[in-house]
Amino acid sequence: MRNAPTILHLDMDAFFASAEQASKPSLRGKAVVVGGLGPRGVVATASYEARVFGVHSAMPMAQARRLAPNAAYLVPRFALYKSVSEQVMALLRALSPLVEPLSLDEAFVDLEAGGAAWDEASARLAGTRLRADIRTVTGLTGSVGLAASKMLAKIASEQAKPDGLVLIEPGSERALLGPMSVRTLPGVGPATGDHLRRAGITTVEELAEAGEDELVRMLGKAHGHALYAMALAHDDRPVVAEREAKSVSVEDTYDVDIHDRLRVGLEVQRLADRCVGRLRGAGLSGRTIVLKVRRYDFSTLTRSETLRGPTDDPAVIREAAARLLESVDTTGGVRLLGVGVSGLADYTQEDLFAQAAAGERDAAAAAEASEEALPDAAEERPEPAERQWRAGYDVRHTEYGHGWVQGSGLGRVTVRFETPQSEPGRVRTFFVDDPALEPAEPLPLVAGTEVAHLLPAGDQTSSVPASLPKSWSGTEGGAAASRP
Repeated sequence: MRNAPTILHLDMDAFFASAEQASKPSLRGKAVVVGGLGPRGVVATASYEARVFGVHSAMPMAQARRLAPNAAYLVPRFALYKSVSEQVMALLRALSPLVEPLSLDEAFVDLEAGGAAWDEASARLAGTRLRADIRTVTGLTGSVGLAASKMLAKIASEQAKPDGLVLIEPGSERALLGPMSVRTLPGVGPATGDHLRRAGITTVEELAEAGEDELVRMLGKAHGHALYAMALAHDDRPVVAEREAKSVSVEDTYDVDIHDRLRVGLEVQRLADRCVGRLRGAGLSGRTIVLKVRRYDFSTLTRSETLRGPTDDPAVIREAAARLLESVDTTGGVRLLGVGVSGLADYTQEDLFAQAAAGERDAAAAAEASEEALPDAAEERPEPAERQWRAGYDVRHTEYGHGWVQGSGLGRVTVRFETPQSEPGRVRTFFVDDPALEPAEPLPLVAGTEVAHLLPAGDQTSSVPASLPKSWSGTEGGAAASRP
């Protein structure tokens, strides 16, 4: 294990909720909860103001509403979060070629590999500048941990929250870890934690005192060896640069189980089209189509079919997903559906036979639908997705400009008109079918910064957004211009 604290862990603070607060001036300093708003919804992120009331991630949304009834409850806007994440990751890649993203808002960086830091002073300077530049580019805050290993860097960033920096000095690791809960260590989940607690082991110090042989006896060879090493502050895991995606998938969980077989089929087709949209957006195609079905009793089934070559053709993927659905019994009801594509490639090999078969099936389905259409079918058709005004989503009004949905119901939608750079705006109510009101794209959180369009993997030298602060230009990357 290296001695210098040159492994950096960045964790954005309450990322989804903070992005919503930055986007909506009227919510700054107030309790904000982001997640699924249906009966089965869970909290994705809660702002620090909401955490005061006991709201936290993975909590059922119904429980969160009881704890914080006056909070703002919003559905996630992943397009916004992804664009901000790309800007943050570009800043990290300007520091080092070794960046290991863990999620949209969290990553490890090997500062030494990029020459951005080599000792305690340069690492601290790199972390300080990174936090300042993240705020400049995105308007958000992130917490930074610096240490000689990934495990300790992540522990340090947790201690730094919110909006701070903690550096674990070499030689102090054992004293720092000793009194901490065993749950602090990677690989110790609820089950392992309970097993250790029953053996009288609750702290990292007690874990180390138990000895390697005892831990191997209790937990098995691999797990026992790994936990004993970590209890001694030994963690040799390297920072691994981002790997290419192995699959692209989309899925939806339904508030009420779907029993109608026709509705299930239509949902699968819709998910297939969304999956194709993601494939094409990433410039990819794939050979294996995967269907995921979670039934009423929580049993989850997956079915897959491998084509003769990679494709991004929506008709082919819809056809394959439909065939896979035929082999699944959904009579008891469906809670979740998903469609994915794996075996990815950056080229498409047209399967003319599959395309022809899919085209014939689509044409037959369209003809059958037109023959069976009733005069009042338009009245029974569900409301278009773009008119399902979801709390927190962006809208634009021809007279009042940009705003966001505060709520909807009883044929009306309430909108607050404001932008990230404006003062808190006024609230107005409209009919849901008002032609002057339309869905809109999220606005940049900081004026003049657009989404960072990163280059393909391997070309790291130009993957920095145009809005990067001057401190990152030329050879002055991160901490210092040159190593002494």
